[in-house]
Amino acid sequence: MMTLTLAARYLAGRKLRTFLTTLAVIFGVFVLFGMNLVLPAMIRSFQANILAASNLVDATITHVTGEAFSTDVLARVKRVDGIVAATGSLNRTVNLLPDYFDADPAQADKVTALSLVGLDPVESRTVRLFPVDQGRFLEAGDTNAAIISASLAQSLGLKVGDQMSLPSTQGEAALTLVGIRPARTIPGNEEVIVPLAQAQQMMSQPGQVNTIEANFVASTNPADRAAIEARLQAALGDHFHLGVLPSGAELLSSLQIGQTAMSLFGVLALLMGAFIIFNTFRTVVAERRHDIGMLRAVGASRRTIIGLFLAEGLLQGVLGTLIGMALGYLLAAGILVAFSGIMQTFVHLTVGAPVITPGLVAISLLLGIGTTLVAGLLPAFSASHVTPLEALSATAAEAKPRVVRFWAIIGAVAIAGALLILATGSLALMGLGTILILLGLVLAAPALVMPVAGLFGRLAALAFAREGTAELAQNNLGRQPTRAAVTASTTMIGLALIVSTLGMMNSLRGTFFDMLHRSLGSDYILLPPAVALWGTDVGASSDLVQQLRAVDGVGLVTSLRYAATAIEGSPASLLGVDPATYPRVSGLTFTEGQPDQAYAALAAGRAVILNGIMASALGAKLGDTLNLVIPEGTQPYTVAGVASDYLNAKIATAYVSQANLAADFNKTDDVLVQFNLAPGANRAQVEPLIQGIIAKYPQFHLVSGQAYFDENAKIFDAAFIGLYVLFLLLAIPSLIAMVNTLAIGVIERTREIGMLRAVGATQRQVRRMVMVEALLLAGLGTALGLLSGLYLGYVMTLALSNFGFALVYQFPASGLLIAIAVGLLIGVVAALLPARQAARL
Repeated sequence: MMTLTLAARYLAGRKLRTFLTTLAVIFGVFVLFGMNLVLPAMIRSFQANILAASNLVDATITHVTGEAFSTDVLARVKRVDGIVAATGSLNRTVNLLPDYFDADPAQADKVTALSLVGLDPVESRTVRLFPVDQGRFLEAGDTNAAIISASLAQSLGLKVGDQMSLPSTQGEAALTLVGIRPARTIPGNEEVIVPLAQAQQMMSQPGQVNTIEANFVASTNPADRAAIEARLQAALGDHFHLGVLPSGAELLSSLQIGQTAMSLFGVLALLMGAFIIFNTFRTVVAERRHDIGMLRAVGASRRTIIGLFLAEGLLQGVLGTLIGMALGYLLAAGILVAFSGIMQTFVHLTVGAPVITPGLVAISLLLGIGTTLVAGLLPAFSASHVTPLEALSATAAEAKPRVVRFWAIIGAVAIAGALLILATGSLALMGLGTILILLGLVLAAPALVMPVAGLFGRLAALAFAREGTAELAQNNLGRQPTRAAVTASTTMIGLALIVSTLGMMNSLRGTFFDMLHRSLGSDYILLPPAVALWGTDVGASSDLVQQLRAVDGVGLVTSLRYAATAIEGSPASLLGVDPATYPRVSGLTFTEGQPDQAYAALAAGRAVILNGIMASALGAKLGDTLNLVIPEGTQPYTVAGVASDYLNAKIATAYVSQANLAADFNKTDDVLVQFNLAPGANRAQVEPLIQGIIAKYPQFHLVSGQAYFDENAKIFDAAFIGLYVLFLLLAIPSLIAMVNTLAIGVIERTREIGMLRAVGATQRQVRRMVMVEALLLAGLGTALGLLSGLYLGYVMTLALSNFGFALVYQFPASGLLIAIAVGLLIGVVAALLPARQAARL
């Protein structure tokens, strides 16, 4: 109790320092907790929206006989660990008598059968999307309500509010239309969607369903999904058939990279907070030597002194962690609200609320409180060794030059090791190289304080030559080089991440925009409903391409065809291209192999081009022979190149010739068509002819290649702007650290500043002295941050390239300018409060 009382009184008596130190913990937890709430929500929304919009769910459960079963089975499914949402439905085909709707034997029947689909109005929307063009979707409590498609409504001449009748076991049932959905693009019986209770009544099957659809907890790990499938099958028993989506993890893999990056972002923020706490506690030991000595003199043990400092760290850690988690939740909610509008506008994806997991709460508490305690541990042990006699010393002794030189040599060796690893290009060692470069610069920083301060100090002296404030600031930093180095290291980490991220984003943007130009450079594109999820699209026969080629004013036409396969056991999307026309209208971005030779190989025999993700997953090289699963067994193909296109960059994909796709997979329908206008063609005259042809193919919509390019460019720019702002937040801990160090320096030099004022120094000169000191610290941190940031940016780009994203490193010149501006701005802003405090002494 005495330890906690002393700790609380000390913190309360030094409000500014306590606030700044606690703020460092708050920021680290705020980032870690907040960003890890965002990514699971994004992944869950991706799973619940993209897959549902493509008529895909993680699992579909039916009885082996195809008959209906009790809703008790649905309750069992919901209890399975790993099931995030499940709903039951009753689907029945309703065959209609001739002339049921038109009552006119002279006219051909437009509708001869319908699919009656009974859905739970609430649960069904947790599994699938049900967009409604007119009216509304079903609501809880609806009776005798129905929703139909626009195509069925047009055939029957119905609109929202009208009634339609359907046969039921109790006679004809009158249903009121409450909504109209988009027209169907997949052939089959038109659906009439009614509340589940309504369907059960019409079919005389109360409490029965014949299909259960379920989505799993979002995970990109195939082992996790396999475990959920096993538990689900065990809960169902042998009388139920479980159909699962094998490509679900494949579609979510790109978001896993994002989740890892955001976790790293939060840990780095906490690491910078640890630097601030360590530096603060280390300086506090020097400041409170007299108090510590007096405590030891009246009988306090070393354990009491250690407990005192750890109690201070514990109080700040608990307070900072709880506030950080609260602010992190608000951050996540705000980001999801902001992103929801962007995602709805560009990719029509609905984003849900933040997802809180017990594991994330535990990790945030552990790291937030643990980082604070660990950062204060070394200063606490140092304080416990202070004796009453040592307390007579006014200030703590700084590390001896010999010790500083020793650690500087160790740091230089670590930096050399990092450069050697970079030269080898070994991806396995890149993580070690990143640690070595950061550790090396931190260890070498104390030895660099005076040389760097001298360099920047001479520049500052030119501006304040008549006052001498630059020399005073330079000498002040030289008194405590280790403290200055720790503060500069915090700035270094923040700016290093800014520079490295801007470098990676610059490389990513340049590479993907080049890929975008190649893939979508045609004048026109016929797009299906679901791009990249080709298995859910209805293609068109080759007649469409032939008709387009016959139009006067249309030049080259090419298309993509699709088949699902497995390559050496790995599921893949297989796209068929025309080797003669595809590279002239669209094209792939190659990372291995020559384009001309690769396309020639596709035309000459059974050759395959793998995209980066597929090649990385298989470890395949040029010339390797791979077995592709075909309907009759397997077929060997030779790898002719590694290349990607924009639409399939994040999904494991392979490309073969359309001739081989037809011969081995029996697929001849086009799922995407691209074409150019002939030279000199009049766009205004040609477009109506094209529209007349594609009117027969409602599964496609015509877009301008430039318009589609601009839409995707907007998505990239919106995402990058958000990331730029996010990573610029890492400058905040640097600002906190510098304010803390400068404020402590002012407190330590109270008498010295008083003497300067006594001999004639003005308030403006004192303010300038502190301001220059901050700029010198910022200059050191910025220099170290630029060096480490360039290294990290190159490593991050190289790592993404090895994971299948064919990135070309682009030097971040703009990133360096931004980092320098941010670094110097940090110095100016950080000095405002301490400079004012010093001038008022």
